[in-house]
Amino acid sequence: MSTTPPVLAAELAVAWADIQRHHPELPDLAAPESLIGESSSACGTELSFERLLHEAVHGIAAARGIRDTSRAGRYHNRRFLAIADEMGLDHAEDPHPSSGFSLVVMRPDTRKRYRPTIERLQRALKAHSAATTSDTGRSFRGPAARHGSSGGGVRVKAVCDCGRNVRVVPSVLAQAPIMCGACGQPFRIPEVVGVG
Repeated sequence: MSTTPPVLAAELAVAWADIQRHHPELPDLAAPESLIGESSSACGTELSFERLLHEAVHGIAAARGIRDTSRAGRYHNRRFLAIADEMGLDHAEDPHPSSGFSLVVMRPDTRKRYRPTIERLQRALKAHSAATTSDTGRSFRGPAARHGSSGGGVRVKAVCDCGRNVRVVPSVLAQAPIMCGACGQPFRIPEVVGVG
């Protein structure tokens, strides 16, 4: 098994921490591995630093108690747009009919601020993509669990010892442990006891 996924998860955590340095109210990224290996039709394309900033907008909205999407998380509203602007992201003048303002891009000053982090993450993403392509032939795409889009695999409930749970694609959990931020223990898929 390749060691790339844990390396990529670590780089995602480092990149997220860099965003937090500039935006302290951004909550911790509890499970970087959850960003790896799921398809995304609601929020955009491949996982990248720009994609992390997009996810960080959702994180800040959640921390502020702001509802930044509708239509099962597919439509990104003007509240999402306002936070995206704070984070150095630009957007189209008019919303997309089905996804609203989901397609945001980094402004040049934002790209400059995060340049070293962007370069580190790009190297990790490239290595992960090469390993994934050569090992399985599957393509690597961005996260979508929160948005209910199809194509990312069936998500199941994984639990930790303190009782918290997350929904995760089993193959993502198999790549590397997802650690609970509250108790420090790994999330696991409970065994189902058959009746017979």
